[in-house]
Amino acid sequence: MRRRPAHLGGDLDVDASLEAIAGARAAGARPSLEDLTATSWQRPDTAVCLLLDRSGSMDGPRLVTAAMAAAAVALRSSGELAVVAFDRRAEVVVELLAPVPPLRTVERVLGLRGHGMTSLDAALRAARDQLAPARAARRVTVLLSDCRATDDLDPTAAARALDELVVLAPASDDEEARRFARSVDARVASIERLDDLPPALDLLLGDGSG
Repeated sequence: MRRRPAHLGGDLDVDASLEAIAGARAAGARPSLEDLTATSWQRPDTAVCLLLDRSGSMDGPRLVTAAMAAAAVALRSSGELAVVAFDRRAEVVVELLAPVPPLRTVERVLGLRGHGMTSLDAALRAARDQLAPARAARRVTVLLSDCRATDDLDPTAAARALDELVVLAPASDDEEARRFARSVDARVASIERLDDLPPALDLLLGDGSG
């Protein structure tokens, strides 16, 4: 449900329109539809699955970056967001069909601990499963990883099965991520500081042409 000006259609939201109604009544006039608020069902523009690489150590700066990425994506999402942490296996932290507030999403990410091998294949397949029931026309997988797989499974097929894949890699270790992105036609950006996250996400989640 989204709020919008009543002249665009929908059901009148009385609570949100009270001020306009009271003002018009005090002036002895009818409230204009442009001044009233309605609610209507709106299809989400974009569904996002955020994949967080938790192999190895997830302490310190790496964990903070993951939490910031989760917060930034959650605030930019239109209501359809899944978060998956992965090492050798993929673990759903936030299900697409069971959304939680952005703060709760961040709390769950901060509770992660890193260990084990890295399976990009498992992560990308989990993203496909999470995004399958999405209502949004655009479905984007955001992969936060150096993309250095340590299992024997080739992730190429799983990556190409996704509608859209973007990669956020650490600037100090992004060579493998860029190679992988090129091989599967994904977009990629390198993150050196936390301040790099918002502009990178704006670019990667923009219109799909960056």
